[in-house]
Amino acid sequence: MFGIVRPCRHRMCGKLHAAWLGHLCGLCLTLRDEHGQRARLATNYDGLLISVLLEAQRPALASYRPAAPCALRGFQRASVLSSADPGARLAAAVSLVLAAGKTRDHVADRDGALRVPALAGVAGRLADGWAEAGARTGNGVGFDTAVLLDAVDRQGAVESTLVPGASVLLATEPTETAVAAAFAHTAILAGRPGNAAGLAEVGRYFGRIAHLLDAVEDHADDAARGAFNPLRATGTDLAEARRLCEDAHHGLRLALADLELRDRALVRALLDREVGDAIERTFALAGVPDDHPAVPLAGHRRSGQPAGHPGAAEPRPDGCGAPLVIGGACVLTTCTCGLWQPRWSRYHRRSRGDRCWCTRHCDCDCCNCCDCDCDCC
Repeated sequence: MFGIVRPCRHRMCGKLHAAWLGHLCGLCLTLRDEHGQRARLATNYDGLLISVLLEAQRPALASYRPAAPCALRGFQRASVLSSADPGARLAAAVSLVLAAGKTRDHVADRDGALRVPALAGVAGRLADGWAEAGARTGNGVGFDTAVLLDAVDRQGAVESTLVPGASVLLATEPTETAVAAAFAHTAILAGRPGNAAGLAEVGRYFGRIAHLLDAVEDHADDAARGAFNPLRATGTDLAEARRLCEDAHHGLRLALADLELRDRALVRALLDREVGDAIERTFALAGVPDDHPAVPLAGHRRSGQPAGHPGAAEPRPDGCGAPLVIGGACVLTTCTCGLWQPRWSRYHRRSRGDRCWCTRHCDCDCCNCCDCDCDCC
């Protein structure tokens, strides 16, 4: 599995984590049912965002089915997205094509065991099979994967033109275009064409962030091996890469807020919180300090103390005057929405209220889908 959106059950409400797992396992089993066991290797944490976005727009819940115990779920049963669901099939198609592109990239770079010609040949044929399988599944839900294949093919040509002083965003454009097309197609499948432009914008920003974070994660290793890296090729330092990621995340959140969704709880948890955490985690591990406080969405400024004060309480955006933080302490008692924070987190040593994501960003979207006792539920 690969991707940047990897929610932890210790930082996500139980019901939202179960919903996320239903989409993840649904994607994995759809790949198996449609294309065989080996196709499950293409399971992509970010690919399931497509089925999440589709379900959030549809007037009714997607179709689910019970799944047998699996080792990756601790041998627990689960309710997972059906393989017949168009969201699962679109997510499978996109995951296969992007996995094919990533595999070909590893083959071209002769990474690890792929330095052996025989293994590189096997990987190349596997990638070709995945690309063809993704195209067949995409056609079944009305999505032409040619835009994805074109983006993969153009990536190498774009990278060959990069020189010191060029914008690193030239390198992210093919990824942005591919993700924008996939996200926008969920609006068509959901019968909400008015969302297509907004989802394309969300996709462009997400693709930009994903590409940049991948470059940051590989930065030191690529430098040691002398391999291509868009940041090194353009002379973009890690601080500038962080600024670009945070700007893109801010734009993503604004575009997300304009979408017409039936249920935005899981979408916001993944594309707002988890993407923000991925940015923070990646740069913290790369040794780049966070010099900029998180930019809250409208209505998230805390009251009770001056605006911007880290211990102030937020007014309820629904007009309720009850604060979400009392005396600097979270009012939650059994919340699992973020009281545990990893050492790289900016909230690691903060108060309970600051550590809880629901408290920092609640706009009542967690109502009816959250098992914590915060007064917004």
